[in-house]
This record gives sequence, structure tokens and C-alpha cells, in this order.
Amino acid sequence: MFQYTVRRLVLAIPVLFGILLVTFVLARLIPGDPCKAILGEKATQEVCARFIREHGLDKPIYVQFGIYMRDVLKGDFGDSIRYSRPVSVILIERLPMTIELGFIAICLAVLVGIPLGIISAVYSNSLADIITMIIANIGVSMPVYWLGLMLAYVFALLLKDTPFWLPPSGRLSAGLAAVPFYEVYHLASDPESLKFHIYEFISNMYILNSLITFDWRILWDTIQHLILPAVALCTIPMSIIARMTRSSMLEVLGLDYIRTARAKGLPKPKVVFKHAFRNALLPVFTIIGLELGTVFAGAVLTETIFGLAGVGRMLYEAITARDYPIVQAFTLVIAIGYVGMNLLVDLSYVFIDPRIKLD
Repeated sequence: MFQYTVRRLVLAIPVLFGILLVTFVLARLIPGDPCKAILGEKATQEVCARFIREHGLDKPIYVQFGIYMRDVLKGDFGDSIRYSRPVSVILIERLPMTIELGFIAICLAVLVGIPLGIISAVYSNSLADIITMIIANIGVSMPVYWLGLMLAYVFALLLKDTPFWLPPSGRLSAGLAAVPFYEVYHLASDPESLKFHIYEFISNMYILNSLITFDWRILWDTIQHLILPAVALCTIPMSIIARMTRSSMLEVLGLDYIRTARAKGLPKPKVVFKHAFRNALLPVFTIIGLELGTVFAGAVLTETIFGLAGVGRMLYEAITARDYPIVQAFTLVIAIGYVGMNLLVDLSYVFIDPRIKLD
């Protein structure tokens, strides 16, 4: 397994390099002037010339890419053109929000999608199967932006005077603030140290931070704000997982050893969950890993609709403002997460099916 892991990590290097190269080039091919986008349409030619020169945008594109690659290899993503702040600091602020939202969305997709797929397969061609697949088809066909707006309209406006009201935007209610755990437990160190940045990254995951600090008010408020965006984000992965589970289960339920287990008189739940579902997990697990990447891609729209300060919304704003360093760094981080999740899924095959030998 170790050799396989090392080989996969080495093969991931040209993939990430290609993604960074394509992103670097395409970002500069987007119509529009970064100076006008950031300083406004009234910026004079002299101001724009100085702006372009200060940010190194007057150099040939291959020179810019070489300088950028040199800095990335040192762990430096550069400074944001729009905010004049290190991109790594902005990542520490924004990435935890997206991780939190994506984790909740994929958990909802798995917890709902797999049972729906199992029910549909066990009761194939029945009313339950038809209803389940109708739900899955609706979910996979529904645009995230439309569903997000409808959820906000129903739960924030139509149900505003009922116990089912949910906040339509933001991460915390007005007047609430999450106190970082390192301040609660007096763990703060040098703001420039790696330890402090790790503390800051963890504390920006409000659910985890509130659990560490036992702040149940912040925990409940954070969960309330994440329900609608997580539901909007999980519908497409949930539908795909349900359909894949159904397909995989139907294939396994038709095999000889399942018929033998039934002929022995084993209880139906034991046949379904112990013998069939376990052997149907491989393709389901694969699709879950792939859908996690889809969740991060869908976060761009979801975070924008619900006003969440995450990677997706910042990426949208950076593209609009032609903030190249943020676009490049955020795209690279999403790509690393996607590649990493696929590697973890592949490694998990050994534990799901002992017959698989990666080496």
C-alpha cells in the first residue's frame, strides 16, 4: 500500500501542475482589465499603468508563471490584488467555512441517498421503487441556484412566523460572535507562527470551535444557518448516490450466493445488509468520493446565494474582480482536495474488500 500511495502522490504532481497552468492562463484570458475591475472605470491610464507594473502584470505571461511557480513551491501564494492581503491568510479565513458546509452536505447525501437506493433495489419495480427514483430524478435535475432561492423563500419568508423558520443567509445571527478556542484556553501564540495559523484555521470551523469551547448557543445558531445551504448543496449528490446504490445492489442481489443465503432461510435484513450491501459498496464508495468534488464545485453558487463567506463565494468575487492570485490559489486548493479524496477512496478499497491488493 505504501508504494501505491507514493506512486499516486507522484502522479498527482503533473495533474496539479496542469490545473495550475490552465487556471493561470485562462484567468488572464478572461475579458476585462483588472485595474478597471478593482479601481473602477474612472481610473486613468497613468494609474492603471502603475497598477499593472506594481503587480507584475506587465511582464510576459511565461515570466509571470515562472515567478508564481517559484513562490508556490516556497508555500507563498502571493498577495490578493483586491485586498492587498496574503492569499494564505484569506484561505485560512474562508476554507474552513467551505469544508464545514461540504462535510455536512455530503453526510446528508450519504445518509439519505444510500437508504433510498437500498429500498429501491430491495423493492424493485414496486411503488416504493418508483417513488424513490422519481425523487432521485427530481433531485439530480434541480439547479442548485433555483433550489437555494426556493428554500430561502419558503423557510425564511413563508414560514417566518412558525417554528420551522430558518435563516436565509449569513453564518451567525446578528450580535453573536464565535470566540476562538485558543483565546478561551489562552493558547494564543505569535501571530506569525505556524501554530497560530493552525489554531486560526480550526477556530474558523464554527461547529468544531463551539464543541471545543462548549458554546452550545453558537453551535445551534451555526447549524441553523447551514441547514438550507447544505440541503441545497446535497440534492444532486444524494440523487446520484441513491441511483448508484440501487444499480449496485440490484446487480449483487441477483448473484448466486445471495440466492443461496435466501435458500438457507437467513433473515432478509441479514441477507440485504451483511451479504449484499457490503459487496455493493465499492462503486457506491467511488461515487461518494467523486461527488465530494462536485460538492466543492457547487459551493460557488450555494455560498453566493446564501451569503456565506467561504471559498466558493470568494472565488466568484475574485473572478469578477480579476484577482488572479486568489483565483489561482483557491482553484489549486480545491484540486488538491479533489485529488486527495480520490486517493483516500482508492486506499479504502483494501478495507472494504480484502481481496483487493493495491501493491
